[in-house]
Amino acid sequence: MAEQQVLDEPQADDLPAKARLELKTEIKDVGPCKKHIRVIVAKDAIAGVISEAVQEYAGKAEIPGFRAGKVPASLVKKRFKKEIADQVKQRVLMVSLDQIAEDSKIDPINQPNLDLDTVEIPEDADFEYEFDVEVRPTFDLPTYKGLKLSRPVREISDQDIDSYLSGFVEQYGTQEPVDTPVAAGDFVNVNIVISRNGVEYNKIDDQLVRIMPVLKLQDGELNGFDTLMIGAKEGETRTAKVKVSMEASTVEMRGEELDVAFTVLDVKRISVPTVDEEFCDRVGFSSLESLRTAIRRTLDRQVKYEQRQTCRKQITDKITESANWELPADMVEKQVDNALRREILEMQQAGFTTQQIMARENDLRQQSLTMTRRNLKEHFILDRIATEEKIEVSELEIEQEITTMAFQRGESPRRVRARLIKSGVIENLYAQIRERKAVDLILDSAAFNDTAYNLLQDRNTAALERSLCITQAAAPAAESNDAE
Repeated sequence: MAEQQVLDEPQADDLPAKARLELKTEIKDVGPCKKHIRVIVAKDAIAGVISEAVQEYAGKAEIPGFRAGKVPASLVKKRFKKEIADQVKQRVLMVSLDQIAEDSKIDPINQPNLDLDTVEIPEDADFEYEFDVEVRPTFDLPTYKGLKLSRPVREISDQDIDSYLSGFVEQYGTQEPVDTPVAAGDFVNVNIVISRNGVEYNKIDDQLVRIMPVLKLQDGELNGFDTLMIGAKEGETRTAKVKVSMEASTVEMRGEELDVAFTVLDVKRISVPTVDEEFCDRVGFSSLESLRTAIRRTLDRQVKYEQRQTCRKQITDKITESANWELPADMVEKQVDNALRREILEMQQAGFTTQQIMARENDLRQQSLTMTRRNLKEHFILDRIATEEKIEVSELEIEQEITTMAFQRGESPRRVRARLIKSGVIENLYAQIRERKAVDLILDSAAFNDTAYNLLQDRNTAALERSLCITQAAAPAAESNDAE
């Protein structure tokens, strides 16, 4: 049976009477992390708010024939009926919602689904309204200090820096057309036709893709992509079968095998610049040594990223062993894109390349619901720890993260910040830094079993921000990554 809580308005002698409203609330659980709230505001309280609003308007109203502040209340109520009604509605809702949050200890995740246009407040009767709201799950926070964890470690070597530098330099290379057949590592413009049961189902025109062993799309991947395409000439078509991810957004096609045809439009081969003093100056460094130092810092951040991710999973597994709280399916589905943005942002902070991030994004899309459910639980747990430990994030920490991301993408910090603000991701950045500090706090007291870590520097994966199942016309608009 759903929990039901009926709260009479408590008496609070230490608060001014006019700061509170006489109200009753009825709160019911209607699902995991969701409550239905019914509110009754006493008519005497409504009358008091109306009286205050009328007095305010009377004090500033300018009506011919009356001195300022001397306009009769009845005339003010008639002349400014709509404005007063709007002000009363705003005050009553704001104050009553604040009281509910304070008195009931409800911790909402987002704004209640309250349609303000349908709300009408009576002048001489109790005012009733109701709404559903998603709330944070309630759970006991187990011990999170002194945990025993496995931790990947790596001492960055000159060879690691050389490998990273070769990929970094490619960002500044030029793609030059060639007349030869496709070779490994080439860039190829292709038209892609996806067929289902022998009938053309989807078409993706003129996509630039690199010839790598694995091609990852948003809802499927093709292993042996390089073997398939090497040797193909302009105008030639190569076909393969690709299975749709079991967590693809197109539910009815999950696990289905589709025929995918790649037609070569043209072939390009990359020409990379020489890494010399001129190149270093071009990318904002005074010398090759300073560039290599910056790369070492980036690789150190990647190791720390992997440590955080690995330890975060262990931490989450340990603290949720006894947790029996569930997340509603609609909440998980709504948070899929936000969870993807958070993961991508964290990889940008750690200094991964655009192609590595895009490949990881497509991986996550293929397991989006499972990943989002796990990430939401992690968020709630780490947010709770950060609150317990009074962890905050400074503006300086935000700026440092943006500067690091700007270096990796070859952009100015101002441009990166503007893009984060425009896309609404700047708030995610704050949350991620706060959660990272919570993880770091746990790590400070943990006991570790160190294991070797292989840097994510493989050149084996190409990625396309395209779907097998969803046509481009039907796909929702999204901010695209810059091409590498």
